[in-house]
Amino acid sequence: MAVGIRLKRMGRRNRPFYRICVMDQHTRRDGRAIEELGFYDPVNPEKGKHFEINEERARYWISQGAQPTETVASFLKDRGITVRSRAEKRRAKKKAAQ
Repeated sequence: MAVGIRLKRMGRRNRPFYRICVMDQHTRRDGRAIEELGFYDPVNPEKGKHFEINEERARYWISQGAQPTETVASFLKDRGITVRSRAEKRRAKKKAAQ
């Protein structure tokens, strides 16, 4: 089973709110999550309060092979968790093939 760390949209129209979830990659965007790691609130004006993530569980899932989306990878980078995103892996593979 391919597992990813991605955003699950919640909230109402014109007021988005996202949960950072671990999901099977074949699950639809707002489908059932394996585990919820945190949230992202893009409308919150307070700096530093617009997202929260359980760093310990995120590290665990990454060690198990979960691939974060580019957006989630940027959140993890802000918290000091280094991870190679799918796009970076794809670029490295393409560069190695040349």
